[in-house]
Amino acid sequence: MKINTKQTRIHKHERVRKKVQGTSLRPRLCVFRSNKHIYAQVIDDTKGVTLVATSSVNLINQEPSKIGPNCATSRVVGKNLAEQSIKEGIQSVVFDRGGKLYHGRVKALAEAAKEAGIGF
Repeated sequence: MKINTKQTRIHKHERVRKKVQGTSLRPRLCVFRSNKHIYAQVIDDTKGVTLVATSSVNLINQEPSKIGPNCATSRVVGKNLAEQSIKEGIQSVVFDRGGKLYHGRVKALAEAAKEAGIGF
C-alpha cells in the first residue's frame, strides 16, 4: 500500500481543525510550510477573515540573500507576524500547525512569535 504524504498531512490538519477554532478574542495562527517557503496567518474563524498574514515570500523583497528554507527565516517570519498582530491589537492566539510536526521550522516560527509577545 502506497502512502500519500500530502493526503496524510491534510487528514491530520482536518483532525486538528475539529478542535482548534479561532474567535475574535483569540484568533487562530495558521502555519503552512512548503519546501521553499513558510507562510503564517492570523485568522478569525467566526467571521472567516484573515486579520494578519506574512510569509518568507514577502521577506525576499527586503533581504533576498538571507532568506531560504531554514529556521532563521522562520524566526524572522514569526517575529514579523507577532509585531503586526500586536499593532492590530491581538495579544493571544491558538496555534494551528497545519498537520505538520511541532518541530524545526514550524517550532522556530512559534517560538519567535512567543518571544515577540504573542501568547499561545
